[in-house]
Amino acid sequence: MRKLSYVIVAAMLLSTSAIFANTPELPEPTRGLSEQITELLSDNSFSEGECDSTAQVRFTLNEEGQIVVLSVETASENLERFVKNRLNYKKVKISNVVEGKLYTVPVRVTS
Repeated sequence: MRKLSYVIVAAMLLSTSAIFANTPELPEPTRGLSEQITELLSDNSFSEGECDSTAQVRFTLNEEGQIVVLSVETASENLERFVKNRLNYKKVKISNVVEGKLYTVPVRVTS
């Protein structure tokens, strides 16, 4: 009988601690990183022959929340220069900046 009372008390403690252990909902960031990059690259003046070009952009964020472009893998030199000029050292608003974390973003230029 004594063991049964210990089990009941333990179950009550676990159930009450589970109720209070709920994590609060974090506010959603206003805009994601990819949306900000899309906005930075939105105004372009590529010719019809250069439209539908693609690139893989590898970058990191520094401690100030700025994009540091590491590489742009593409066949078009114009697209590579465009991406580097538009993104390199541009400040983005992101809540959890992890300095040195590598990001890879596919980029496609359309008309």
